[in-house]
Amino acid sequence: MQTRTFSGYVGLVALLFGLLPMSVAHGHGEKMPEKKGILLVAFGSTFPEAQVAFDNIGLSVKKAFPGVPVRWAYTSRMIIRKMATKGTHLATPEEALAGMMRENFTHVAVQSLHTIPGQEFHGLRKNAHRFAGMSKGIKRVLVGYPLLATSADVQRAADVMLKVTPAERQKEDAVVFMGHGTHHPANVYYAALAYHVQKLDPNIFVGTVETWPGIEEIKADLKKRSIKKVYLMPFMSVAGDHARNDMAGPNPDSWKSILEKEGISCVPVLKGTAEYQEFVDIWVDHLKIAFGHFD
Repeated sequence: MQTRTFSGYVGLVALLFGLLPMSVAHGHGEKMPEKKGILLVAFGSTFPEAQVAFDNIGLSVKKAFPGVPVRWAYTSRMIIRKMATKGTHLATPEEALAGMMRENFTHVAVQSLHTIPGQEFHGLRKNAHRFAGMSKGIKRVLVGYPLLATSADVQRAADVMLKVTPAERQKEDAVVFMGHGTHHPANVYYAALAYHVQKLDPNIFVGTVETWPGIEEIKADLKKRSIKKVYLMPFMSVAGDHARNDMAGPNPDSWKSILEKEGISCVPVLKGTAEYQEFVDIWVDHLKIAFGHFD
């Protein structure tokens, strides 16, 4: 009867469970040539007008990374379904990464185009990292931070908000930025941003559609300051459904209607943050950090 030493059994078990270091190869010992790529991931929008924001990001990324292939994906399943009914296919991040794996990409920098590190971002990062290290898969996948991730990002974004306010705005006029909001703990970024920007200009406010601070809190602050005129601006990458309906729409529960009912004149500015180069530069800088780890 053949016998095995204890160390032999340990080696066999370790091999079976992937505990022993092994060289990464593809096929029959074939080493894949290095191929780097970028995947830009946005929440998405059904509004054609939003495309200008995505185009601006795409051009900025291609300028910063000449010659590097760039792919796109979207995290909103609802938007993906709606666009499919219109005959337009939008890839999920998982579909896009699977496609890049088929194209033999070895290194992929996934850049989140979300505003805060909330549920969408964390779901993206979790799933994207699963593509790294697969047999015959992508060797390395890194995910770049969304617009706001660090204290420096928040301060930088506050500075940009001052720069992008309408040139015709008078000192006594207010600017109200509408963010999306989330029940994820990352919602605190909106409060942090509001704190920083109001230290720079007390007549600039930040609110959210879904959570706190909402339009009621914003309205109370505007009345307390006896503000008579407000510029409404989306603090979202694109001026999509929320900007055009919840912020500036004619319906009675839009921010514009609610404030005008209080005698406050409203001027909507339908431009997403991704239409301003200063905001796009923050995303691109995050991508540079992620991509730089491949060197």
